[in-house]
Amino acid sequence: MSGGGRLRPFVPVVLALTLFPFLLHFRRLGPLDFWWSMGLVVALLAVSAFATDPAYAALLREDVRTGTLRKIALGVASAAALYAIFYLGNGLVRRFLPTGSEGIGAVYALKHGVSRLRIGLLLALVIGPGEELFWRGYLQRTWQKKLSRATALPFTVAVYAAVHVAGGNPVLVLAAAVCGLYWGILYQRSNSVLAVAVSHLLWDLAVFLLFPFV
Repeated sequence: MSGGGRLRPFVPVVLALTLFPFLLHFRRLGPLDFWWSMGLVVALLAVSAFATDPAYAALLREDVRTGTLRKIALGVASAAALYAIFYLGNGLVRRFLPTGSEGIGAVYALKHGVSRLRIGLLLALVIGPGEELFWRGYLQRTWQKKLSRATALPFTVAVYAAVHVAGGNPVLVLAAAVCGLYWGILYQRSNSVLAVAVSHLLWDLAVFLLFPFV
């Protein structure tokens, strides 16, 4: 394999390490507000994953075709369980983390002045599924093949949490680490992007729109 071929799998990772911190620091990309920008960034990362790994589309089609209802049910149940974890964690963070309430408020401030319908559509159709296509379906799966399942999980969680550091919000970084570990384990056990994508998008909708912690 040529030098360029060996470097190809790292292109999506470099994009993630560049685009996510930039967006979380500045809260926008050019004229686009945070939500349009987030949708664009996630879409770009998902496209880069498919472009880098030609076999990915076929794997995804097989994932969606087999055991579809079971995987969707797993995604629904796991989203509910993760929401319960955050429900308990919300009280603990507010009580024991000095800037906990401020950090949670800062996350929800991103919704101010933005249509709930637009946020919901972006979360359900682009951001939730797109993040799983990239973080678990591409990055964790790739590292599982190149390293091992035991090593790929903490590496993926570490990068997923690290790209949130630029937002300057410890609560957001903690939430990303918990979600990254949870969805990473779910992907490892189910081997299904569909199940994790359903879990992610439903959790997003519950936390941001349906049953927020404010």
